Amino acid sequence: MSTPSQPRGPVDSSRIPRYAGPATFARLPRLDEVGSADVAVVGVPFDSGVSYRPGARFGGNAIREASRLLRPYNPAQDASPFALAQVADAGDIAANPFNINEAVDTIEAAADDLLGTGARMMTLGGDHTIALPLLRSVAKKHGPVALLHFDAHLDTWDTYFGAEYTHGTPFRRAVEEGILDTEALSHVGTRGPLYGKKDLDDDAKMGFGIVTSADVMRRGVDEVADQLRQRIGDRPLYISIDIDVLDPAHAPGTGTPEAGGMTSRELLEIIRGLASCNLVSADVVEVAPAYDHAEITAVAASHTAYELTTIMSRQIAEARG
Repeated sequence: MSTPSQPRGPVDSSRIPRYAGPATFARLPRLDEVGSADVAVVGVPFDSGVSYRPGARFGGNAIREASRLLRPYNPAQDASPFALAQVADAGDIAANPFNINEAVDTIEAAADDLLGTGARMMTLGGDHTIALPLLRSVAKKHGPVALLHFDAHLDTWDTYFGAEYTHGTPFRRAVEEGILDTEALSHVGTRGPLYGKKDLDDDAKMGFGIVTSADVMRRGVDEVADQLRQRIGDRPLYISIDIDVLDPAHAPGTGTPEAGGMTSRELLEIIRGLASCNLVSADVVEVAPAYDHAEITAVAASHTAYELTTIMSRQIAEARG
């Protein structure tokens, strides 16, 4: 493990143009170049669990390309995340696109390996199916974790076409498996039509609270962040962000867009308001670059991952004293 004084940071953009060189996240070193990492950024190019528009398998690399413009100092959090801790790009987890059950097992095993090194994970999807194996792995290390789920949709449905493992079912499966702390579960940014009121009733029985995108608009980001902090407390926290939590004006490149979503500014500000929470790992999923324009979605996703990485790096540095 690298010492706090030795992190290897991004390529110097004043010497090598941002558009040159390998597209690692934020132009950070690869994991094999530094040996180990405190925060491992990893892609999961898998989208066989989608119910509508495919293409999120290309999301991770789109986010990496869009992250070339990220800089080492984060003024919003007054932190230099890549100097506080070793952050490295761990490449991709290659999952079988023709067998969802096998893919879920592969992702879980790879996550076990990364978390077993002591790293926290910043995962770039991929569709939302991947959240289940990631949560399984995190729960092995921390026990049942608190979950903040930013999404236009609940993702607590039972099945699609009889399939239990899809991008619309991961959090029902996670509750059933006992890997979530049901005292600290929240959806943020949900909106749009449902199949019936029973969807909400079932969701509430699982323990989820809901902050809709309209709530964010009416109450403001500071009040929402405060409510979420109180619900989470000091529990180990996993944050899962489906980029369709943003309005299609801010994230057109995704598989199941819904009108009336949050702005990218609202999302980033709520995340920054969670800086004091014990964030143990996170994912950003459902970026589908085939429907993106001018990298609007990928840029928003890259900044979202940057804020999450900053929180984890700060906490690692503070724990080391």
